[in-house]
Amino acid sequence: MNPTLKVLVSDNLAPEGKAILEKAPGIEADVRAKVPADELKTIIKNYHGLIVRSATKVTPEVIAVADNLRVIGRAGSGVDNIDLPSASKKGVVVMNTPGGNTLSAAEHTLSLILALARHIPQATASIKAGQWEKNRFMGTEIGDRTLGIIGLGNIGAVVAQHAESLGMKVIGYDPYLPSEVAAKKNVELLSLDDLFARSDFITMHTPLTSSTKNLLNASAFAKMKKGVRIINCARGGIIDEVALHEAIVSGQVAGAALDVFEKEPPGKNPLLELEQVICTPHLGASTTQAQVKVSVAIAEQLVEYLLQGTARHAVNLPSVSAEILALLNPYLLLAEKMGKFQAQITPGSIQEVHLSYSGGVVDMDTSMIAMSLLKGLLDPILEEKVNYVNAPILARERGIKIVESKSRASEDYATLLTVKVQTESAQNTVAGTLFGKNEPRIVRINEFVTEAVPAGNILFFHNQDKRGVIGNVGSTLASHGINIGQMHLSRDQIGGTAISLVHVDGPVSQEVLIALQGLPHILSAVQIEL
Repeated sequence: MNPTLKVLVSDNLAPEGKAILEKAPGIEADVRAKVPADELKTIIKNYHGLIVRSATKVTPEVIAVADNLRVIGRAGSGVDNIDLPSASKKGVVVMNTPGGNTLSAAEHTLSLILALARHIPQATASIKAGQWEKNRFMGTEIGDRTLGIIGLGNIGAVVAQHAESLGMKVIGYDPYLPSEVAAKKNVELLSLDDLFARSDFITMHTPLTSSTKNLLNASAFAKMKKGVRIINCARGGIIDEVALHEAIVSGQVAGAALDVFEKEPPGKNPLLELEQVICTPHLGASTTQAQVKVSVAIAEQLVEYLLQGTARHAVNLPSVSAEILALLNPYLLLAEKMGKFQAQITPGSIQEVHLSYSGGVVDMDTSMIAMSLLKGLLDPILEEKVNYVNAPILARERGIKIVESKSRASEDYATLLTVKVQTESAQNTVAGTLFGKNEPRIVRINEFVTEAVPAGNILFFHNQDKRGVIGNVGSTLASHGINIGQMHLSRDQIGGTAISLVHVDGPVSQEVLIALQGLPHILSAVQIEL
């Protein structure tokens, strides 16, 4: 007789999700919402599965004592409250429920657009204060107005669909989406500057990355139509809040609707003092239907994994046995790092990805490696969470062609992964291998041979092979208080062109990056986060 598998639900879960756990054979569910942190560390050793929402913090300390834990399920898309490195090292699968709140987030965006256009929150407050100020709250129609959508993932696409049904003209910016895919969504794909110039309303639907941090800044607001309105239901930090405040005060921006802030709760944020700003406390996913969807989904996923071993929407591990996973893990890490590296050095929407395997790796189940590569390639550029299960689907939806090839011969290395990425405007080839048993290295970038460690914060330079280049880079970084951890150099020939991969202790600001790009003989400088 199989032993009973115990699942702890430590945050609120809809009754429909609880019912699935209670009816599952061999599963014993313990629903104890709002378990204190100290108590969680004490009792977690008794459980094989854990279901959380955002309140429970699954820290390294919790995972360290979770000796029987096999899977953590997050009823929602974000997993910021779960320490993924600790869970992966412990062999604990972490799952989420991507897509469960897509409709809710999209509808909230449309609600804010309408509320912003018609001053609904301000008018409500006025009439409750005993006023009747019809002239003060003159609004604007949204029909025939242009909505610019930055980021056309799942949520952005639904916003586009609904906005079009309301009579809005929809344009979009997504550097990773082919124009023909955007056309199928009835969205005209433009450059970011063109979107700024044409939009009456601009809504954000991108992840928060180094490239989208403060994407809407003072320079961006200056390029927009006077009287533009800004909506953000994606992530705090995508908008420079100081610059937005200044743009509203000056009249360049007519108003803003914010569901997210760089700091949450926002505290004494100057934006909250402006009548032109309406806001909600991160309510994008807060509908009854969305909560039921994610509760049912995570309960089903957890039961399926514990009873059948199938991992759906796993954000850290593919669904393979522990024995095979131990062999695959170094290759999965290498492939994911190479994908992230390629995504950040290759501009434009991805059209084709060629992945070739050489040497001993061809005897393994390389499908998992391909999934890991796609996860790394798509994760930096998509708003939705990318995992081993949905990465191939997301790639297919975006029109990305995947080509794989194998060869037992590998002249210089026992095993080698080579990834060529083709976009509308560029092509890059990166090769990687393992040093020892599990130390990933990038050993070739196009024609340049190197031995770079794909980890941390890296500044990637393409430069002319001239004296003083490295000295200038070092001096510039030092003048801004930035320490260099290690450096890898390569050149095609004496006096030709060269590349440099400079590891720094943390991300550099846009100001520093611009200074580096302006140094003599520097052809390009890109910041990479791995």
